[in-house]
Amino acid sequence: MPDSFFATKSRKRKRVNFKDSGTSSNSRKVLKTSNGRVSAKTKVKTKTRKADEDLHSDESGSQALDDLDLRADEVDPNESGEEDAGETPAEKRLRLAKLYLESVKEDLADGEVDAAEIDKELISARLKQDVLEHAGKLHLLLADSFDFSRPPPTLRTRGHRFSVTSAVASSDARFLFTSGKEGSIIKWDLLKGTKLATFPKLRPGGGKGKGKAITETPGHSDEVLTLALSDDGRYLASAGKDRRVGVWDVEKGEWTRGFGGHRDTISAIAFRKGTLQLYTASYDRTIKLFDLSVMGYVQTLFGHQDCILGLDALRAETAVSVGGRDKTVRFWKIVDETQLVFRGGGRSSIRELLEGGGLADFEEEGGKREDQAGKKYVEGSLECVAMIDESTFLSGGDSGSICLWTTQRKKAIFTHAVAHGFNETVSETEGLIRTPCWITALGTLRYSDLFASGSWDGHIRLWKVDPKSKSFSAVGNFPAPGVINSLQFVSPRKGSLDEASWARLETPADVSPTLKGLQSKKLGPILLVAGMGQETRLGRWVNVKGDGVRNGALVMALHPRTLS
Repeated sequence: MPDSFFATKSRKRKRVNFKDSGTSSNSRKVLKTSNGRVSAKTKVKTKTRKADEDLHSDESGSQALDDLDLRADEVDPNESGEEDAGETPAEKRLRLAKLYLESVKEDLADGEVDAAEIDKELISARLKQDVLEHAGKLHLLLADSFDFSRPPPTLRTRGHRFSVTSAVASSDARFLFTSGKEGSIIKWDLLKGTKLATFPKLRPGGGKGKGKAITETPGHSDEVLTLALSDDGRYLASAGKDRRVGVWDVEKGEWTRGFGGHRDTISAIAFRKGTLQLYTASYDRTIKLFDLSVMGYVQTLFGHQDCILGLDALRAETAVSVGGRDKTVRFWKIVDETQLVFRGGGRSSIRELLEGGGLADFEEEGGKREDQAGKKYVEGSLECVAMIDESTFLSGGDSGSICLWTTQRKKAIFTHAVAHGFNETVSETEGLIRTPCWITALGTLRYSDLFASGSWDGHIRLWKVDPKSKSFSAVGNFPAPGVINSLQFVSPRKGSLDEASWARLETPADVSPTLKGLQSKKLGPILLVAGMGQETRLGRWVNVKGDGVRNGALVMALHPRTLS
């Protein structure tokens, strides 16, 4: 017996019922006897059109609107008003290219620069820069444009009882946020240097002990170790020993949301540039991804074998982290759910010989090892990491060395040993002991050749990366007494610091007007923000005391070089 389902389908193969119009049978008859005759086709079309008109009129009378297309014409909100409906793809690309070139010319001509200087070379350089920026490669060669020979204008904040663990400034140079080991967060007016609000440490509810974090508590209940600001300046993220990620509204200064999930101290957080995606790293050896646009959790990344101490991210869906005593730097590809492992730290002589390395350190005469520093310091832990561009990054550890890495090689392409000198201590049994100062913080000016490093030797050191990203060299240093726990570069818009009296730098009177106009158009002052304290961020292994050592933030305004 045939299935009733298929039998029903065979009886309902008619698409239109012309019962009311009376033309259904005639249409079927013409279709059977047409045999390709033109008159029959015309007759069918005419009768069908009449039937359709009758059908629409009947349906409108009975309000049968199921078969009518009531949708409005789709209008693209991004469609240009000048676009022609008959425009071909090639003509559209040509029109957009002309508009882009006109915008480039307007940007180059705006300001004090003479219009005669706008030529093909300037436009070509701008186009190359845009291509490199879109590709996520180093394209801003700015290190030689700044004068590091004299101390810059500085702003010091003071308000924390214990060491400042992190200090971050907004991209528009309006606000500054600092966190301390006492568990509080302070909001500052960066232009005036005044305190706006304080978010104190809250007493955890639900009995004694830490226990499980209570996500409804509007604040932190333990030390705050790290801060991060979104690029649009909407949200401030904070985390620390209470194992909770806090999200704050920057303008209102209010607690927005708290996220749990980590099973141990959260040591580092970072926003993906240009988005509201937040990466968090913890002592539980995991990295979690949150999306603040929907205020939700996304995924967890596994791989490190020890506590994660540092984390950084740029515009691409990638992140880089360091795993403390597992001595690895891991480059995470979020979409592919894969990771690249780069192994740092010192190695034994036998291991280096077996792997083919270390042979260049032997002299031909006698086969003795030649050590430039006289002693080799083994790296036991990687403490911090910072990205230069989408494929190049830096790491620093307790051996005092700064390593330059690229995703194309598994070994560091360049290493600067003992970058911040030695820490000397006197022992009763062994006398003078010299150990290298750890690299406690790294900060980069995104997609440029300038970065800074910090320790507790009393200086912030600035470095210049080679244009081919093969090495780096020192270009200057600024005094900064105390332990540097965080470093951040901020490049605000031109004119953002005009109201900041502390950031003004007197321009020499004999500066060439043309040069002054060119430099003011191309470059503006950038900010270097450092979180300072008497102790290191994650422990109390180092305690620095002396003149000028404060628990606060240090903000430096770096101005472009001028020629007299």
